Formats: sequence, structure tokens, C-alpha cells
Amino acid sequence: MLKKIDDCRWEVPQSGGMRVPGIIYSSERLLRDMGSDESQKQVANVAHLPGIVNYSLAMPDVHWGYGFPIGGVAAFDVENGIISPGGVGYDINCGCRLMTTRLAYEEIRGSLRELVTALFQNIPSGVGSKGDLKLSVKEEKKVLEEGAAWAVRQGYGTPADLETTEDGGRMAGADPEQVSDRALERGREQLGTLGSGNHFLEIEVVEEIFDPQAAAAFGLELHQVVVMIHSGSRGLGYQVCDDYLSRMVKHVNELGFSLPDRQLACSFLRDRRGQDYYAAMAAAANYAWANRQLLMHWTRETFEKTLKKSPREVGMRLLYDVCHNIAKLETFSIGGRERQLCVHRKGATRALPPGHPALPPAYSGVGQPVLIPGNMGAGSYVLAGMQRAFEETFASACHGAGRVMSRSQAIKASKGRAIVREMAELGVTVMASGRGTLSEEIPGAYKNLEEVVAVVHRAGLARNVARLRAVGCIKG
Repeated sequence: MLKKIDDCRWEVPQSGGMRVPGIIYSSERLLRDMGSDESQKQVANVAHLPGIVNYSLAMPDVHWGYGFPIGGVAAFDVENGIISPGGVGYDINCGCRLMTTRLAYEEIRGSLRELVTALFQNIPSGVGSKGDLKLSVKEEKKVLEEGAAWAVRQGYGTPADLETTEDGGRMAGADPEQVSDRALERGREQLGTLGSGNHFLEIEVVEEIFDPQAAAAFGLELHQVVVMIHSGSRGLGYQVCDDYLSRMVKHVNELGFSLPDRQLACSFLRDRRGQDYYAAMAAAANYAWANRQLLMHWTRETFEKTLKKSPREVGMRLLYDVCHNIAKLETFSIGGRERQLCVHRKGATRALPPGHPALPPAYSGVGQPVLIPGNMGAGSYVLAGMQRAFEETFASACHGAGRVMSRSQAIKASKGRAIVREMAELGVTVMASGRGTLSEEIPGAYKNLEEVVAVVHRAGLARNVARLRAVGCIKG
């Protein structure tokens, strides 16, 4: 039974084998919408794991996932805590990248369909999609070591892009030798591809600004055209997760404690299996950053060619790139003492406060850009991280609206409907590689974005900066 703390927080009381309580950030309405969703139970399950610090947390977009809930956050002490592939997710370093332009919406309105079509043709998308790059094993391992910097070195972007990418687009500790041959094989031809399902490339327009100071620091203006990319590590990341889950499940009886759910298979971070997974996960994260860097480069080229404008006229620059399926070693003050923790964010995004040393200098005074997209008709929000998130949620906020329907439920609900036409009536030009994707991704499959963002804002995790309206979208 949940215990209400305030209008934005609900406690999952500590019971049984739980080592800490759980806290869910939500409103009453969002809790009602969850229905029979098992994510509350998963929050409690995560609280059973050794080394967990303070709380097992869930963001307002929380919904059922593999082991950990999607929207789940948990931090573990590095000396006696665990690392769990289920706490990261299958699509390692799935993330969002927001680019600004010098274009006003009126400048592209007449060319919107042509622009969406060109993006759809130039950005490989869909299940198993393959890109134009054909990497050797040696070169692929360089991608896994260098991340987005590899793409920039090859001419796909500029060093300035790395300055506004989380961790500079490269996670330390990556070791390609801990990535299986099967994972390498799956990733070799997928670099520079969007993928399928909820991954997207969306043209959006700045519709409303809430915080002029932060918006100015981020380079956002009313009626400005911006582009959001949501993609991850593709088949390579999926295989890394699958490989290490299989290993950890086999050794679950050696852990010395019982798991409430075998999907929480894990290893102590200091053990060899834990270290190997961390190194492979970091390599997959670097692949994802390189992937989004390539997607941005080709998006920039497509805008320039289709609109017949120079790079200066389009002026596409990276506002920020942030991941939301990751485990990271970060330092926090716990009980008045600085401690290094392994923070798992699964379907949750980092939200660093003003002044944090990991922020780009241009954003230090306002906080980290937090990107929260909604369904393909809702657009997105840009927020800025706050100190309260650093103190309460290990500097975390939510990553999107969160599903309220399974994919099968959404397909059933969309039967007989003309989704492309419905989206056009909402003012959004949509193209997808398969009809099934649009059926799975109908707007009703997701929580209300306004309600989710309102919880994040009211709870003080991140404050509203701008609202973006979707006008064009490509999906796999």
C-alpha cells in the first residue's frame, strides 16, 4: 500500500527483505492511470538488492520493465553493491539529442513534407535497418572505445558537438574485448541508424518559453525550428545486455542472497562479472553516442540540401545529448560523507543542478538541459536540472511520458484507424517504415505529457524552460 508523502511523492514502505523504502514521484491521476501495472512491485523488488542507498526510486513516467521498472533509479555503493543489466535496460544508452537551428517555422512550413520525406530517405530506420557505413572489426572497436569523438574524427560533425554531449560522448572504462563476437556482428552495419519502435527523429517548433534566462543559455527562441533524435545502441547494445543477463542468471545461486525476481540477476560491482559487464556496457554506450552523432550529421546535411540553404543559414547546433539507459559511477554526499555510487538510470535521465562541474560552461549558471519527449503528437519539453534532484534522486529526472498501453494493447486499440491521417489532423506529418510501428505508437499508448512534466517541475527535480510542438516525425 502506497503512503502519500506530498502531492508529488509516494512511499513504498519498507517490508520483508527490502533494505530501503521506495519512493515514486507521481500525481494521483498518474497513479490511477497505472491500473494493474506491476511497476510498484518492481520498485519494492529493487529495494532488496545489496548496497542500495537511501531509496529505490521511480520517476513519473514509470511503467513495467524487465526486472527494474522503466523510469527506475537506484544507486549502489561501489564497495558492497551490485550492478544489474536489468537496471540499465536492453537498449544501452538509448538517449535523446536536441539540435537548434536559425530557422523560423514560417521558413520551412511550405517545405515540411519534402523535408520529412528527405529525412525518411536519408536516415535508415526500422527493425534491423542497416546504415551506409561498413566497419571492420578493428574500426568498430575504435567506435566502442572513442564514442562520438570517433564520428567527429571521421568528419561527421565538429568538436563543438562533443562539448554539449553528456560525458563528451565517451564513457570511461569501456573495453571492446568484453563485447561478444555476436554483439560486434550485430552492430557492424547498424551504426548511423535510427531503429524502430519508440525511436524517432522529430522536427519541432518552440511553442512556449517558461524561463527566458535558461532558454537564452540553451539557444532557444519562440517559433524556432529544432530537431529531436531518440535512438540508442541498436542490436549491439541489446546483445550485450542479453549476453550478461545469461551469465548472471547462471550464477544467481552464488550471490549469497536471494532475489525476489530472477530478472534482477546481477553481480557485485567489484566482482569480475560485474567489472566485465560495466566495461561492455560502457562500450555499448559509446557506440550509441557515435550513432546519434552520425544521425545528427546526416540530419544537418539533409536540412541544408532540401531547403537549399548554407550551413550558416541553417545553423544547426547541438543543444544537448543525454542518455537514459545507463549505470554510472558518480559521487554524492550521503549522510554528510562523499561516497562513490553506481547509479542505475533505466528510462531516467540525468538532471544536474547549476554549478555542477560536469556541465558545459555555457549551462553552468542554469543547470543541465533535461529533454522529455512525449508521444508523436505531443511534442517535447526542455527543462533544467535543479539542486533538489541532486539531493533526492541522485540528480535524476524522467525521460519521457511513459507507456500506459503495451504494444499489443496499442495495436488492438488502433485497429481500423488511419493513424497517418489522425496525425495530420493534429498538425504532424508522419512517415514510418512499417504500419505496425504507428499502431504501437499511437498517442493514447502514452501517459499525458503535461501531467508527467508537471510532477517533475513541482517536485523540484527540474524546472520548465520551453515547450516544443511536433510538426514532422519519422519512425522506424
